[in-house]
Amino acid sequence: MKRTHSATDLTVDHAGQEVVLNGWVDTRRDHGGLVFIDLRDRSGIIQVVFSPDFDQESFHLAEQVRSEYVIAVRGEVRRRPEDTENPNLKTGLIEVYARQMEVFSPAKTPPFYIEDGIEVDETLRLRYRYLDLRRPEMRECMILRHRVTQTMRSFLDQRGFIEIETPILTKSSPEGARDYLVPSRVHPGEFFALPQSPQIFKQILMVAGMEKYFQIARCFRDEDLRADRQPEFTQLDMEMSFVDEEEVFSLVEDLMAALFEKGLGQTIPTPFPRITYEEAMLKYGSDKPDLRFGLEIVELTDLVQDVEFKVFSSAVKAGGVVRAINAKGCASFTRREIDELTKIAVDHGAKGMAWIIVTEDELRSPITKFFTTEQIERVLQTLDAQPGDLLLFSADSATTVARVMGAIRLELGKRLGLIDDTQLSFAWVTEFPLLEYDEEEKRYVAVHHMFTSPRVEDIGLLDNNPLQAKSRAYDLILNGTEIGGGSIRIHRRDWQEKMFKLVGLTSEEAYDKFGYMLDAFEYGTPPHGGIAFGVDRLVMIMAGRSSIRDVIAFPKTQSASCLLTQAPSPVSSKQLRELSLKIREK
Repeated sequence: MKRTHSATDLTVDHAGQEVVLNGWVDTRRDHGGLVFIDLRDRSGIIQVVFSPDFDQESFHLAEQVRSEYVIAVRGEVRRRPEDTENPNLKTGLIEVYARQMEVFSPAKTPPFYIEDGIEVDETLRLRYRYLDLRRPEMRECMILRHRVTQTMRSFLDQRGFIEIETPILTKSSPEGARDYLVPSRVHPGEFFALPQSPQIFKQILMVAGMEKYFQIARCFRDEDLRADRQPEFTQLDMEMSFVDEEEVFSLVEDLMAALFEKGLGQTIPTPFPRITYEEAMLKYGSDKPDLRFGLEIVELTDLVQDVEFKVFSSAVKAGGVVRAINAKGCASFTRREIDELTKIAVDHGAKGMAWIIVTEDELRSPITKFFTTEQIERVLQTLDAQPGDLLLFSADSATTVARVMGAIRLELGKRLGLIDDTQLSFAWVTEFPLLEYDEEEKRYVAVHHMFTSPRVEDIGLLDNNPLQAKSRAYDLILNGTEIGGGSIRIHRRDWQEKMFKLVGLTSEEAYDKFGYMLDAFEYGTPPHGGIAFGVDRLVMIMAGRSSIRDVIAFPKTQSASCLLTQAPSPVSSKQLRELSLKIREK
């Protein structure tokens, strides 16, 4: 009973041939003198007909099997009788008349239906992930992921890249998220760390003269989880010598076009639009703007700095900004709907939210009485306000206003149905700040990472005004999600040591953590740059899913646990002794 064909390999051209199929019982229907089994394998479903006229033993066996039994069937392919075809199946024009059947293994009743669109708690799906992955939509997610990674490898190979694996057990250098630590048995009291990215190793590969490197890398970060985060994740990691931003952009745009063509049969127009970080934060309130719809944020700071409305004027005097969104056609919003938007603003750091409703006859708002006629006219003109519009305002620090207005913009986009889920909107975000100041830690921190190069013309700013320095970093955004990020790197030891000093590392700390990299830079380092893509996030968007857990075969929960294996779990006292570890009671 060795399989000769997969289910959907068979067509009307096979009519009259004897075949052997292996798979799972999807459904069984007993019609008295006939038993119909929909046999499912990875390729899809085909109908098998059992009749006592063909084989009594197989017919009686077919009466006993249940869903998810694993069986083998030998039979003859026949065209279905007229009016019994099933247009919903790829094999809907044919069926197999069984002459022999064997049960490889029985199955208990599954805890949920093996079909698409089930409404079942995700914890149950993850506990029985091997059943969840049998469902067609999950199987297609895994197949799409396979196509994406294979296309990545093929594309980069054709462009002269070589795939090199970098270490999983490496040195701890927690400058971003927390490291996952691995105790060493042969070096008691010392630890490896699982890599948060292959960043340093890929730069050293450039020092080594590899010139074009890539890796589909496993990475690990011990951080709080969200729908688009996992403690272990996969990224396409790339690095190139002797390149600038334009060459990186061109290569990546060609790669994205290939991925969507091979993966989904979609044509992606290139080149992608570009927007600076400053413009993105001003117009969209986010460094990963969703450009599928408008509703741009408008700067009003200079117009309202002298108004009597103290919320606005005080914010400007304190160095803050005032910005607004014109929600076109939303003057019909009820007070309750406006209050809901205000709550979103408060949840994102605002103290409240001012608003104006524009009608044919009047302006309805609690703040217009604090404006002169000329002032209000200038505001309305700047916002292109028309009767029927709702104007929403935020006044605070530039960071807070961007966050608040960005959240309001996205909420309005959803409520007003402005987001086309079938559209793919790519964009590069460029010219990020090199550094930002962390108020809690009272030091500068890198906006991207410490190995990102400043613009050459901004090197002098690092000594006297580092917050004004722009970096050579870039992010690739798709539909409001960052799917990749990279930069031109620092390739000189003196620049790298200056960067370490700026983020608060002493010379001794820098050398202890990164000395091997600094030493490598002494032996001829080419200018280089690269980028890394979150494979999980990219496939999630391509598959039209809302969580990366749907495109990972065996994901963790939001509490960083595996419901299938019950990991993490305690280990034996013997194992702890071998590692010179002792668990301290809480």
